[in-house]
Amino acid sequence: MAGRALDENDVRQAVEQLSDESIPVVLKADFLAALNNKGETPGEIAAFARALRDKAIEPPLDAQTRSREILDVVGTGGDRLGTFNISTATALVCAAAGVTVAKHGNRAVTSQAGSADVLQELSIRTDLPPAEAVRSLREHHFAFFFAPGYHPAFKNIAPARKLCAERGVRTIFNLLGPLLNPVRPSAMLMGVPRPELCEPLAQVLQSLGVRRAMVVCGKVSGVGFLDELSTLGDNTIAEFYQERGFTVSTLSPAEFPFQPALLADLLGGDKTVNAKIIRDIYSGAERGAKRDAVLFNAAAGLFVAGKSKSLMEGWNLAEETIDSGKAQAKLAELADMSRKT
Repeated sequence: MAGRALDENDVRQAVEQLSDESIPVVLKADFLAALNNKGETPGEIAAFARALRDKAIEPPLDAQTRSREILDVVGTGGDRLGTFNISTATALVCAAAGVTVAKHGNRAVTSQAGSADVLQELSIRTDLPPAEAVRSLREHHFAFFFAPGYHPAFKNIAPARKLCAERGVRTIFNLLGPLLNPVRPSAMLMGVPRPELCEPLAQVLQSLGVRRAMVVCGKVSGVGFLDELSTLGDNTIAEFYQERGFTVSTLSPAEFPFQPALLADLLGGDKTVNAKIIRDIYSGAERGAKRDAVLFNAAAGLFVAGKSKSLMEGWNLAEETIDSGKAQAKLAELADMSRKT
């Protein structure tokens, strides 16, 4: 309330009390609201992420899997524009192209279908025990890490978040979700719902030890912003790589072969509708704006993971991955693995 930034020790004390069931929910909610009113600094966000990651259940990754470039494709949510699950569709294309993808996510919070919902509808298990999830990551290049299963501390934080939501107050946890992947991926394609968040969140990822990352926000002309790369307007991108320094830039969709489209062309629905959209993209039945959105984001994911040397090369690889049937085959492979476990 005094407007002073919290240091690492302050944050660790706060996390201990937020996750303590004996602390009143109202007090927790008041603290989160005060933090929101002050405005969270990149240092505070990173400190909260470190403290919460230390409380998470750590999957037992073997050295060989850990040595790979491990990618997560994730959005903070909150754009409330009703698009289909672009990040999930993108993650599966990247996995089909040979990238190791550790997808961290949850059920729907601000949308009709979260990543867990749509993957279940695609017959992919989202509740694998940690050792089984790691085996899927190693052998199939994809695994889903269901957030509530890895973050027991959140059980006692959830009521305060709910109270804040009822008060119409955004909390730091809206930003923290994508930072808490228990696998601690080395590469991240992260979407945020406001362009001014790109640079500070990229700084946070860098401070958390991520080696390669792109934080993006896409404009939808005349409507708002997507927490994905947008085919419908300019994109703000903050990125860094081991071999290249930190940069912030704007990327125009005019640089890519997109078909003319409106936001209505990217809208999804419930998990059944969104799963069908993804299947149709992979089978070739959908070749319009929805496919373009997945190709564009997959191009970025493949570039961030070091699988391509440019976004256009990534676009071509993503296109080949879908058109050759590899994406459809990966979906079938993961569904078959899920049935057997």
